[in-house]
Amino acid sequence: MVRNPLTPWERQRGERLGALLREARGRRSMAEIAAAAGVSAETLRKIETGRAPTPAFFTVAALAGALGVSMDQLAAVCAPVEEGDRPADALTA
Repeated sequence: MVRNPLTPWERQRGERLGALLREARGRRSMAEIAAAAGVSAETLRKIETGRAPTPAFFTVAALAGALGVSMDQLAAVCAPVEEGDRPADALTA
């Protein structure tokens, strides 16, 4: 399966998600949070560093639950900051 390259907007969204998760984790270890969410520490590391900018919904939901972050908070952080940050098709949706 060939994946289309990520757009700058998608990469930025992944970076914002990673930063929020990293901040919410605080001083807790990656291994602790990953185990609580039922994902590997490597998966969490990739998401936090932006190397996995489009993680599966259920992975994100599990991490949010383990970190005590609401899905509303995640959506707010991952939403486009300005109208110019949105992909063209999102403006008409």
